[in-house]
Amino acid sequence: MSKKQQLDVEGVQIRLLSIQEDDYISLTDMARSSSERTDLVLQTWMRNRNTIEFLGLWEELHNPNFNPYEFAGIKSQTGLNSFYISAKEWIERVQAVGIVSKTGRYGGTFAHKDIAFEFGTWLSPRFKLFLIKDYQRLKEEENKVKSLDWSVKRLLSKANYRIHTEAVREYLMPPQLMHSKKEGVVFASEADLLNTALFGLTAKVWKQQNPELKGNMRDHATSEQLIVLSNLEALNAKLLEWDCDQALRLQILNKTAIDQMNVLLGLPAVKQLKAGMKLDGELE
Repeated sequence: MSKKQQLDVEGVQIRLLSIQEDDYISLTDMARSSSERTDLVLQTWMRNRNTIEFLGLWEELHNPNFNPYEFAGIKSQTGLNSFYISAKEWIERVQAVGIVSKTGRYGGTFAHKDIAFEFGTWLSPRFKLFLIKDYQRLKEEENKVKSLDWSVKRLLSKANYRIHTEAVREYLMPPQLMHSKKEGVVFASEADLLNTALFGLTAKVWKQQNPELKGNMRDHATSEQLIVLSNLEALNAKLLEWDCDQALRLQILNKTAIDQMNVLLGLPAVKQLKAGMKLDGELE
C-alpha cells in the first residue's frame, strides 16, 4: 500500500511516494528542474559510471534479492559510447528495489530518498539542498501531527479508563477490598483483560519481551490501538454492568478488537489479537 505526497523545490512540484514505510521521490519531477527533456536527463544520469556504482552499492546494502552477476555485466559496460540503460531495464536486470517505475498518467520514475538525493547532487548542489530542506520540513510536520494525534487518543483512552475503573468498583470489586491495598489486584486483572483482548498478551509478558522500553505497552501503542482500547474500556464497563463473566467478556472484547482494527487498518485480522481468545492464567 502506498500514499502520495508532494514537495515544492524552488517552484518545482515533486511527488513523494511512501512504499512500505520508505519514502520514494519522483526523479521524473526532479528532472523537470533542468532545461533538458526529462527522459534525456535521466538517461544521461544513468549512463554515468559513478551513478551505476552508487545504485549497485545501495542495492547490495538494502536488497537481499539483488542480482550481483547482472550488475557486474552492466558495470563493465559503463564508460562505453554505446552504453545505455533505462530505469526499467535496471530494475528488471538486477531486481532493483531502490528505483521503481510507475505507469499511467501520474506515473514516472521514483527512487528511494537516498538515491533521489544523489540524483539531486548530480542535477545541482543548490537543488539538492532545497530538496533536503523541504523534505525535512514535510517530515517535521508529519511528526507533529502524529504526536498530537497520539496524545489526544492517549488522553481519550485514559479518560475512558476512569469510566472503566468506576464500573469495576461498582460491579466487580468485593466490598472488603474497596480502597484497600488489594484493590489494585482487581484493577490490574481487568486491565490485563483489555491488554489480552487487544494486544494478545498481558502487561507482565510485554515487559518481559521488551525490557529495554520505558513505560508500559499502552505508551507504545499505535493511534489505531488507542482508539480501539478506548472503545474496549467503555464496552467492558457495560459488560460488567450486565454481569457478564470474565471468560465471556474476553471473547466479546477480543472479537470487537479484531473487527475494529480491521476497519481502521483495512487489513486482514491481526494475528496477535487472536491470542487474546485464551487466558494464560495471569488474569486470575
